[in-house]
Amino acid sequence: MASAATPTADHFRGEDFATLLDETLGRDTGFEGSVVRGRIVRLTDEFAIVDVGLKSEGRVSLREFAPPGVTPDIKPGDVIELYVERYEDRDGSIVLSREKARREEAWTNLEKAFEANQRVNGTIYGRVKGGFTVDLGGAMAFLPGSQVDIRPVRDVGPLMGVPQPFQILKMDRARGNIVVSRRAVLEETRAEQRSELIQGLTEGMILDGVVKNITDYGAFVDLGGVDGLLHVTDIAWKRINHPSEALQIGQPVRVQVIRFNSDTQRISLGMKQLEADPWENVALKYPPGARYSGRVTNITDYGAFVELEPGVEGLVHVSEMSWTKKNVHPGKIVATSQEVDVMVLDVDSAKRRISLGLKQVQRNPWEQFAEEHKVGSTVEGEIRNITEFGLFVGLSADIDGMVHMSDLSWDEAGEEAMKNYEKGQVVKAKVLDVDVEKERISLGIKQLQEDPAADVLTSVQKGAIVTCTVTAIQSNGIEVKVDDVLTGFIRRAELARDKAEQRPERFAVGERVDAKVVSVDRAARKLALTIKGREVEEDKQAINEYGSSDSGASLGDILGAAIRRRNTDA
Repeated sequence: MASAATPTADHFRGEDFATLLDETLGRDTGFEGSVVRGRIVRLTDEFAIVDVGLKSEGRVSLREFAPPGVTPDIKPGDVIELYVERYEDRDGSIVLSREKARREEAWTNLEKAFEANQRVNGTIYGRVKGGFTVDLGGAMAFLPGSQVDIRPVRDVGPLMGVPQPFQILKMDRARGNIVVSRRAVLEETRAEQRSELIQGLTEGMILDGVVKNITDYGAFVDLGGVDGLLHVTDIAWKRINHPSEALQIGQPVRVQVIRFNSDTQRISLGMKQLEADPWENVALKYPPGARYSGRVTNITDYGAFVELEPGVEGLVHVSEMSWTKKNVHPGKIVATSQEVDVMVLDVDSAKRRISLGLKQVQRNPWEQFAEEHKVGSTVEGEIRNITEFGLFVGLSADIDGMVHMSDLSWDEAGEEAMKNYEKGQVVKAKVLDVDVEKERISLGIKQLQEDPAADVLTSVQKGAIVTCTVTAIQSNGIEVKVDDVLTGFIRRAELARDKAEQRPERFAVGERVDAKVVSVDRAARKLALTIKGREVEEDKQAINEYGSSDSGASLGDILGAAIRRRNTDA
């Protein structure tokens, strides 16, 4: 017979089984949701069995003590803090969580830090939409992308997995939301460092910094709380077209403070100032007239810059680039990075300028031509160009000689003579003159033949009477030829002694006349003649020979006698 104290089957059926189980195990539901301390009793393949001081032992998954693939660093006897989730209904064991215990503890600490406006340590470990996730010692927080740094960060990789301070902007424990900022910490730190640095900053100070940003005109260097500008011209003594040629973002650099404006707090930095100035003693190293090899670093409309050594450049002006190529862009003569030989023309150390010559290391083609072809020698070349005043004949690959139209023919006028030539035609010519300074070579084609008028020019003297043949009638006079080779001209006023007879139209082409030589231009091969002067001279001779008006004879009588005498002599 069952004891009265012993529960019967009807008793179990009449009451809630869960309630009886709670009474039997002595369960205290007040522990659920709280953090308790427990001691590890033993370890299984999946769980750690923990005694938390209750009638039943609890269990914690080993995965909460270490990442996957890593053996947990725990052993029986270790005392740990755990979060009581619930009692299991069937076997009465307690479900515990190590991770939630850490989270609860973290939340408690974070709330205290938030209230005290203190920084907290955390680690960026993941990327989410609009920002990143941060582990704050067990509590997860959101880091907006705009709060990562003071300036936009292109690569967040170096910040991932690195413990660093954050400022809590807001938190809601009920919703489990925490928003943190790394930028707030940087701005506060930067302000402290900037104030400290600015107070002790002086021109000439040498500082270490990190390249923060690169622009076309220079680089911004973080000096530890304050930025300074490193202009592209102050990076190195040698020419740098863009700062990226010498620097990259994140690169540590040592710089010197060149200028500091305490009012605007602008800092100008320099790197080349920490190196020896290559322009010292440059006048001794590069004396005028010396030849050197260099590299073309830059080409402009007015010339090309040639680097003689790192930091020392000279300018080859476009006028000093070639003996023969005039008004040509320097880029058609040299190319960037080309190695060239140059001559030093002038050095101005104060202005840091060196004038160089490219053509001076080559022989002057006009000097060479003058040495190889003396005046009077014969040359041959192709007509390269025909202008209104003459022909240009190619004498070499680089230089031309000019045949003026007056030197084309002895007989034909210049315009007429030029019609006998065309571009590309090969001709022979005589060297008349070489002017090296003016870079001119004068040639003559007609000089290859003897001047047909040479004998006449030698024999004809001023004041002589010559017989001419009229070749052209003009309004201001007549053109004539002497011995069919020498050209002359009689002006209208010199056509006759009487004004009524000073008419060019009374003469005819082919008519022969006698005239007196007024002047001889042997260079131009021309005579100035006068009929009037011949007639006056004849009158004087007649008067001298046959009498004068003072003796009572009229001029008509004298001339009549002179004419009769001439006819008698004839």
